[in-house]
Amino acid sequence: MPINNIHARLQTLRTEYQSGQDALKALREQQAELENTMLRIEGAIQVLEELEAAEKQTPDDQAQ
Repeated sequence: MPINNIHARLQTLRTEYQSGQDALKALREQQAELENTMLRIEGAIQVLEELEAAEKQTPDDQAQ
C-alpha cells in the first residue's frame, strides 16, 4: 500500500473516530438530561400518589 494511501486512510479513520467521540459525548449528555427529567417526574408522581392517598383517607364531606 503506497504511503499516500496509508496517510489518507489514517486521516479518514482519525476523523471518523473523533466524530464517534463527539456523538458519544452528546449521547451521554442526553442520557444525563433524561435521567434528571425522569427523577423529577418520579418525584411528582410520588407527591400526587401521597395526595391521592390522603384524599382517600379524608371523609367525603371534608374532601369538598
